[in-house]
Amino acid sequence: MQAVIPAAGRGTRLHPITEDRTKAMCPIAGKPMVARVMDTLAANGADNFILVVSPKDTEIAAYFANDPAVRLVEQSHPLGMGHALLQAAPYIEDDFILSACDSLVNEQAILGMLRMWVSVPPPNAVLALLRVGPADLSRMGVVELDGERVIRIIEKPGPEAAPSDLGSPPLYLFSTKLLDHLQAMRPSQRGEYELQDAIQALIEHEGEVYGHLIPERIDLTRPEDLLRLNLRYLKNGQPQTELVLDEVGKKSRFVSPVLIESDVSIGEGCVIGPNVFIEREARIGHGVQLENCVVLRGAKVGEGTRAKNLVFW
Repeated sequence: MQAVIPAAGRGTRLHPITEDRTKAMCPIAGKPMVARVMDTLAANGADNFILVVSPKDTEIAAYFANDPAVRLVEQSHPLGMGHALLQAAPYIEDDFILSACDSLVNEQAILGMLRMWVSVPPPNAVLALLRVGPADLSRMGVVELDGERVIRIIEKPGPEAAPSDLGSPPLYLFSTKLLDHLQAMRPSQRGEYELQDAIQALIEHEGEVYGHLIPERIDLTRPEDLLRLNLRYLKNGQPQTELVLDEVGKKSRFVSPVLIESDVSIGEGCVIGPNVFIEREARIGHGVQLENCVVLRGAKVGEGTRAKNLVFW
């Protein structure tokens, strides 16, 4: 099955972390965020990926340069998910998964969507649904259901206009019939081409659009989300410590789980961990104590620093 992932956004709310990289390439325990999203989709059968990327993002191009399962399609301006899908449309061959690059859903939730895909009358779409509070209604599409069928979707309504408390996070299964409705999209007040317009046209002209309730999703929007995602993978995975021993000072010790990339220097008398990820080319001074922390590439943690639950950049 093909998977399409828009990955051209800069992630302005993640500044200054995204000054020298896109949101898709922010590290989650040693892998870019977009690669973590791809892993969850691949675990459910996705074997061909279309990434819609900025032509300026040389880092993502280099990372996937030798991956035969990945096609990069350029989007010159990030004008919304609908516009991103338009760029990918010429390369979509059959039913496909569409997912944001900054939103993680567990593998079992995706499996539930796929089971609905083959268990109901032939669908044209299955949308992930998430119960949200009033404050989050204006952050995503909100749907109205008739049983399991979606009969209406509204993009980012206020609480007074929302037809329900069921948000539609950016994870979908689509038939190629959706592509027929992309050209009908018009720029929203935000100047973006909203995918929800095409989904509503699909509902009205083709029908058979369903919703599947998922328990949670974790998105990458702010620095605290980057910390939360890294801690999740550190605690649930089995990270290996990669060190050049000459760059570790005397009496420094590591408390698992810790993941440390290459070309990192660590001073004397440090205590690193538990739950610490240090990206390449970071510098840790003498006497530093870190717990539940992320240290990004090139960051310098000063001598004597004691930190918990922080991101250093």
